[in-house]
Amino acid sequence: MLLNQLRAPKGSSKNKKRLGRGESSGLGKTSGKGHKGQKARSGGYHKTGFEGGQMPLKRRLPKRGFTNRRFAVKCEIVNLSVLEAKFDAGAEISVEALAKKRIVTGKNRVKLLAKGKVSKNFSVLLENVSSGAAKKIIEAGGICPNQKKAAQEKSEKATPVKESHLAPEHK
Repeated sequence: MLLNQLRAPKGSSKNKKRLGRGESSGLGKTSGKGHKGQKARSGGYHKTGFEGGQMPLKRRLPKRGFTNRRFAVKCEIVNLSVLEAKFDAGAEISVEALAKKRIVTGKNRVKLLAKGKVSKNFSVLLENVSSGAAKKIIEAGGICPNQKKAAQEKSEKATPVKESHLAPEHK
C-alpha cells in the first residue's frame, strides 16, 4: 500500500458531507430554525407537554380512579391444553419444567387454568392452580398437592375465629 492510496475509514468525518452551511445550501442563514424565539436559540427546546409556562393539560385534568399496577402480582398463564400437548403421562410439572420447555419465562409466578382437556396423569407442583384445573387433573388420575393447601387456607379465611371484644375478667 502506498501513501497516495490511503483512504479515510468508512463513516469518518472526511467522508461525511456537511449539510446546511452557507446561503446556497437551502438551509443557510438561520439553518431552518426561523427568526428568533426559544426554538431558534441553542438549547432552546423543552420537555414534551410543556405549554410555555401555562399549567400543562396533564396537570389540569383531575386524577380519576385507582391502579394497582405497581403492586400487582404478575402471573404467567398456562392452560391444561398446553400441558397435554407438551408433557408425557406421569410428568412432574413445576415452574422449572415449564421454563425448560419454553412455555413460560420462569421470572414470574405461574397460574394453571382449566382450558382444555386432560387425559394424562400429571403431578402438578405449581403454587397457583384454578379449582377447575385441579378437578380435571385429579379426575385424570393426576396429583395436585398445592390445591389442597389452597382449599384449606380459603376455608380458614372464610370462618374466622370469633374473639370477644371485651377484656377478660381479672380475679
